[in-house]
Amino acid sequence: MECMRNIRLILFLIFLGTGLSIYFIQSGVLNVMKSIAPSPEQDKISSLTELLQPNVSCHGDELTRQLVPDQLDNILEHRANEYKQHQLRRKTNADIIIAPANSPLQYPITGFKVAPLKKSMIPGLALQTQGRGKSEVYKVSLSVKSGVLSVEDVLDGDQVEGQGQSNLTISSNNLTQLNDLLSRVTYTSTIYHIRTSDLVHFSFEDHKAMFPIMIRRPSVPVLYDPGNDVNSQVTIITKTFLRYKELNILIKSIRKFYPKIKIIVADDSLKPEHVIGNNIEHYIMPPAQGWFAGRNLAVSQLTTKYFLWVDDDFVFLNGTRIESFVEIMEAVPELDILGGEVSGDQFYFVLEFDEGDETDGGCLRRIRGFHQPLPGYDGCFLVDGVINYFLARTDAVRSVGFDPFLKRVGHTEFFIDGLGKLLVASCKGLSVGHQTHRAQDKYDSYRNQGKPEEVRKLVHHFFKNYLNYIKY
Repeated sequence: MECMRNIRLILFLIFLGTGLSIYFIQSGVLNVMKSIAPSPEQDKISSLTELLQPNVSCHGDELTRQLVPDQLDNILEHRANEYKQHQLRRKTNADIIIAPANSPLQYPITGFKVAPLKKSMIPGLALQTQGRGKSEVYKVSLSVKSGVLSVEDVLDGDQVEGQGQSNLTISSNNLTQLNDLLSRVTYTSTIYHIRTSDLVHFSFEDHKAMFPIMIRRPSVPVLYDPGNDVNSQVTIITKTFLRYKELNILIKSIRKFYPKIKIIVADDSLKPEHVIGNNIEHYIMPPAQGWFAGRNLAVSQLTTKYFLWVDDDFVFLNGTRIESFVEIMEAVPELDILGGEVSGDQFYFVLEFDEGDETDGGCLRRIRGFHQPLPGYDGCFLVDGVINYFLARTDAVRSVGFDPFLKRVGHTEFFIDGLGKLLVASCKGLSVGHQTHRAQDKYDSYRNQGKPEEVRKLVHHFFKNYLNYIKY
């Protein structure tokens, strides 16, 4: 593409003129890792519809500016190949089928699901000819691509052609008999795949219709015994690094209100110290493995239906009630994550995502706002991401995971990976406190993200999330 050639030329000149130094995105074009604390103006925003401008589109090559020119072609090729694999796995380019406005053919327009290689009766097949003249012979045809069709219990005299093949024809001079045969048509996929589909072409005279068959391998449920109280429903997990004073204050405050609940601590401190207390699992990691690696470790050890994520410098208050989280999650089982508020800050956001084109990739923006109120719960909103204090379903979060590439700064990135996979809400009143910040030079030197780390993260988004533009 001419556009890509121009981009590469510009990139080369930029890097050549700066001694092959890294060109950083200018402030105001890409605001990387802005503080998540909302401004007073943002607090006034009541919904996403007040934020979005019409005809929003993505322009520019911001993330490609982070790539070294002599590596650009190789990275683009690998990224394009991986994206094609992703599309094949997810079937993101599935056909859209519009039902005909007026047809004598009756069929399941959507929702018909079968197991691979297993015979299944197709529901609802029929020919409706009310208002039409009587025919001497009624003849219908069905065809598929990835399976075979049959009519169960065919009798002598039944006019059925193509039994056990991909094309099936049924004829009769009696409409009732024809519909009886159609009610016994079966489909069997001939290709094993755990998540795919087939199309049935169904025709009568000049009338033609198509309907999909979803081929899905049934999955085994994974259930958690909720027990009798919050101690058996929820585990509290946290990640710590060089902040044992804060961690011990947190644990002491938890034990004041929940003396028996399990606490899991993932710890990648440089010189680990003992964490003492009942029903505490303290996992020592290699030093400085990072934020998301610690979260993954903690989540991997869960045996409860839910977990409550807390930072190691939070503190439980008189109004901190885990039961309130659980009550809402149990009442709305579709929810995967429910966020609260930290010291009165109910931070939440939505992610505006445009897939873009297959060459350049998409764009993503984090915007302060919500999709809709959560029905039945005042102060609760459906969102895409929440503050760093939330209750989550263990199995749902495990299905997404935390990217261990992100070591120093990472929060929104988890919700980016969970976009379209996790249903997220935020509720006012589910509160926890925050300890006074204590300056620690060594901790801050690890915690704060430098420009090289920032650029590595942007390049990571470029490839992993197939993005060309991102704005926090």
